Amino acid sequence: MYFATSSTAFVFILITCIRASAQKIKDTADTILFENRDGFIPPGYEEVSTENLGGFGAIEKCGQGASRGVDLCVPYYQCDGETKTIIQDGRTNGFGLIDIRFGEDKPCDHYLDICCAIPKDGLPPSSESPNPEPSTEDEGPIEQPPVVIPPTPKPTPKPKPVNPWTCGIRNDNGIDFKITGNKDREAEYGEFPWMVAITKANYNPPNDNLLVCGGSLIAPNVVLTGAHCVHKFQSNELKIRAGEWDTQTNKERLPYQEKNIKQIIIHEDFNSQVLFNDIALLVLESPVEEAENVGIICLPQKDDVFTSSNCFATGWGKDKFGSKGVYQAILKKLNLPIVPKDECQERLRTTRLGKYFILDKSFMCAGGLKEQDTCTGDGGSPFVCSNPNKPHQYSQVGIVAWGIGCGLEVPAVYADVALFRDWIDNKLSFTAKLI
Repeated sequence: MYFATSSTAFVFILITCIRASAQKIKDTADTILFENRDGFIPPGYEEVSTENLGGFGAIEKCGQGASRGVDLCVPYYQCDGETKTIIQDGRTNGFGLIDIRFGEDKPCDHYLDICCAIPKDGLPPSSESPNPEPSTEDEGPIEQPPVVIPPTPKPTPKPKPVNPWTCGIRNDNGIDFKITGNKDREAEYGEFPWMVAITKANYNPPNDNLLVCGGSLIAPNVVLTGAHCVHKFQSNELKIRAGEWDTQTNKERLPYQEKNIKQIIIHEDFNSQVLFNDIALLVLESPVEEAENVGIICLPQKDDVFTSSNCFATGWGKDKFGSKGVYQAILKKLNLPIVPKDECQERLRTTRLGKYFILDKSFMCAGGLKEQDTCTGDGGSPFVCSNPNKPHQYSQVGIVAWGIGCGLEVPAVYADVALFRDWIDNKLSFTAKLI
């Protein structure tokens, strides 16, 4: 994702993806490492047992006034939205607004933690704490036992009871919380539940978890992506991750779902030199489970025409082209207009492609806005638009393919999904039922 921003992202992600031009296309690889957070406890934390804290490893004191150093930082879903007290009964709750940019005034170290009060009746003591014998003597002030947060396990995704697997439902305001002060075009948590990260299966944690490209769920066991992303891989060399949002944390309420790939289906006429017919399907070994953060995108019919300006590209790609670009930790979104093919061809002819360049029929275009563009690392990711007759439901119109630089007021080029609808249906006729 390329966009103008005043903030600086500090991200360790290993990503390999491909951008191409029609004049001279070659594979490119950009790599950086995922940050290893295992065993790291920031300064100011009181270390406690993982069992007592429900898997989060440390307690951070917070609070203001009389509560300073008494209240505790807990994951946002462990704090009751009405009473602002720590939840003790195993239920979870998501509420409020989250500001993902930090300053010195932030009470908790992590943006998904909330400063939450201890209930008036206190928290249950640790199972190791002895029960004191009653005494009739005046023994002076009674020392309170150390505060321990009872385990609150993260809930596992559960199928929605109503209209399971309804496609194309965007969570405009996210789930659980809404980002405040969103200047960097972060997608809301769970806003695009069909978004998928394609990663390498063979890596040596904790140093090289490898993200290859983006993709989209079009059925519980099928991912749609660009052929240029996967044509060099065998199916056992890749995995997909559904429900991912912030690649640098696992503190979201709902976990991502990771699946192995059973089969890679690449279009027979895919041209790796000029990226014609840049489309591929990944058939998963087992289907994902529908959850608030995991869903599927609708596919257009081959004769559908989209002219809506309510269209979005999403991805974890670079914020600018070249070595100065930084891959994004949190999923980004760009609201981009569709550009008619004839106009796109003319604008591309003003670039180094030259005045005789012809845009292949397998492509469509979008964007062309200054400092707003898909970029390196966004390949294979979906470009979606609201349906003309159902504005609250989205269909995937394009697959990120290639472009001339990033954010140069030249439209980016996408594989035209509607053109390939018959091909998709044919390939999946015995694999998955598409909605």
